[in-house]
Amino acid sequence: MGFKRFTNRIRSFNPYDIPHSRTNLYKPNEKKYRLEIGEGSNFLTQAKERLGRNFNLSKLSIVKMVLIVFLSILFGRAWWLQAVHGNEYRQLADNNRLRLKKIEGKRGIIYDRNKIPLVRNAANFILYFIPADLPKDQAERDKIIDELANIFNGINSDEVKSNLAKIKPKSYESFQPLPVADNIDYDKAMLIYLKSAELPGVFLDVSNRRQYNLVAQSLAHILGYTGKINAEELAQGGDDYSMIDYIGKDGLESYWEKKLKGVPGKRQQEVDALGKEKSIISQTTVTDGANLLLSIDAEAQAKLEGYLRDEMAKAGQTRAVGIVTNPNNGEIICLVSIPSFDNNIFARGIKQDEYQALAEAPDQPLFNRAVSGEYPSGSTIKPVGVAAALQTGVIDENKQILSNGGIRINQWFFPDWKAGGHGLTNARKAIAESVNTYMYYIGGGFENFVGLGVERLTEYYRLFGLGKKTGIDLPGEADGFVPSKEWKLKTKKEKWYIGDTYHIAIGQGDLLTTPLQVSSFTSYFAAGGKFYQPHLVKAFLTDNDRKIEEVSVPAYGQDIISQQNINVVREGMRQAVQEGSARRFLSLPVTAAAKTGTAQFASNKKPHAWLTGFAPYDNPEISITILIEEGEEGSVTAVGAAYNFLNWYFGDRLKPATSSNPINSNAPSSTASSSQSI
Repeated sequence: MGFKRFTNRIRSFNPYDIPHSRTNLYKPNEKKYRLEIGEGSNFLTQAKERLGRNFNLSKLSIVKMVLIVFLSILFGRAWWLQAVHGNEYRQLADNNRLRLKKIEGKRGIIYDRNKIPLVRNAANFILYFIPADLPKDQAERDKIIDELANIFNGINSDEVKSNLAKIKPKSYESFQPLPVADNIDYDKAMLIYLKSAELPGVFLDVSNRRQYNLVAQSLAHILGYTGKINAEELAQGGDDYSMIDYIGKDGLESYWEKKLKGVPGKRQQEVDALGKEKSIISQTTVTDGANLLLSIDAEAQAKLEGYLRDEMAKAGQTRAVGIVTNPNNGEIICLVSIPSFDNNIFARGIKQDEYQALAEAPDQPLFNRAVSGEYPSGSTIKPVGVAAALQTGVIDENKQILSNGGIRINQWFFPDWKAGGHGLTNARKAIAESVNTYMYYIGGGFENFVGLGVERLTEYYRLFGLGKKTGIDLPGEADGFVPSKEWKLKTKKEKWYIGDTYHIAIGQGDLLTTPLQVSSFTSYFAAGGKFYQPHLVKAFLTDNDRKIEEVSVPAYGQDIISQQNINVVREGMRQAVQEGSARRFLSLPVTAAAKTGTAQFASNKKPHAWLTGFAPYDNPEISITILIEEGEEGSVTAVGAAYNFLNWYFGDRLKPATSSNPINSNAPSSTASSSQSI
């Protein structure tokens, strides 16, 4: 076959001419599938019909919706993980390698006004776990806990295991310290420290534990105490606190917590597989807490407490308050509440039976009567009522009212404390001799005499600080109570009667005051018409006792009572010493002014005994307020305690110190040992 002949045969080759065989079983039928012009559309229609019979196109929208929902869930979950919990999971991941450890500074020291330390810091060894670093196997965990419990019997194994079981293994909390035991003895602490080096998740740290120098046990109410932080306090404290911290729970420790604590440092460290520190990456500076310089005189506090206990013993009573302030600046020199307690037992961790004994004691030693107690004021309120009547023009200083034993309105009789009365009485005599009849007249009026009335009388009570807190830098201050017509109608479902006005005019009835409020309005008259907010802290000091900031409070209230009317009240209080119920003060080394009070509060109990006053009269340095619960006559028990203190303060205190001085700045922390009103 020549080449030309071969190529001609190739050109004439027709595949449809191939005979039927295995290789051409599915040969196309040229005639059958050849499309003529115009037949394309019919073919597509037929194809669509055949496709529709095999796949329902209407279901495509359902598939689309399913895909949208699935993708929404996927993206939503990704957003939730990254945006909402991103920081938490990032921190969990970082915590496997990097840790942020809080470095606690020194807690501030508290001094009395003479730089006598009333508290010091001692080392407190704390054992804690980082749950995330503990073995995952429960048996291994229990073995570690039991091993530590054998070294230190202060560990409650069952409690620790229960607390660990509450923590989710991969939660943020699993990287936070879980306290196990504290106040561990040095020898035990060293054993635990050596052992903890090979135990995963086990750590020993050192923090501050407070030791209080109670040269007077009543200082416990002032200083307060620190205790283990709870969950609520931790949430409020923010990043500066952790679960192994101690925090101020009461007194100055609580009120000035932020100042005393300072600002902790933070150390970023790399840890190994056991959670132990390998290297320090960075660290911020620690700011130690500020020291507090108090206005309290610890020696005077101890003296006043002792004199109060002497008078209480004579009267057979166990509860009392004594407050001494500087009326010229509001500084509190003594703040005594009896009974008190040893705050060292709280600082070391009080036991349940110890706390129960304190909480259930009938005399409530945990209760600070000086700032939280609310009592009828008795006649100590009379200088305020007289000042209000003078200021409003209800009386003038020479107006005389006859006191012949009391006044009668219909079937009710309102007596004077003195049978037969006091005779003709003016403003000064009313204060000096505590004349009830005079106060009935100026308070509620009688017959043709128009008195202040309940609205004006209670208005002036509030101007003098009754019914509201003084703002002292201690927690738990009460605000007392000033009644009103509206209150009585709403609470007792009774109208206000003239007798109600008479009662509150002499410090009885529903009127309640705190001893600190009585001290405050007494200081107002002592200072010649100025209020100063009472306070305990004089200054804040650095850790090396350099002064950071001095505390000073501005005067206010100068426009409440005129100077002339203030002088009348002061002269009445001076006359109480010269001729009235405080004549014992005449033998003091300085001149003094005072007002006594005997406040009834229950028909089956003895009345409270009050004394409030100031000295020296012409240039007052201190004001003093005494309350002996159920002490009967203020002119006896309360005057006795105040007299002994003032006699020491302006007498023996100024003499050269001797070896018998009760204050030892180097002493170890220990425990010191029908209404009538006069």
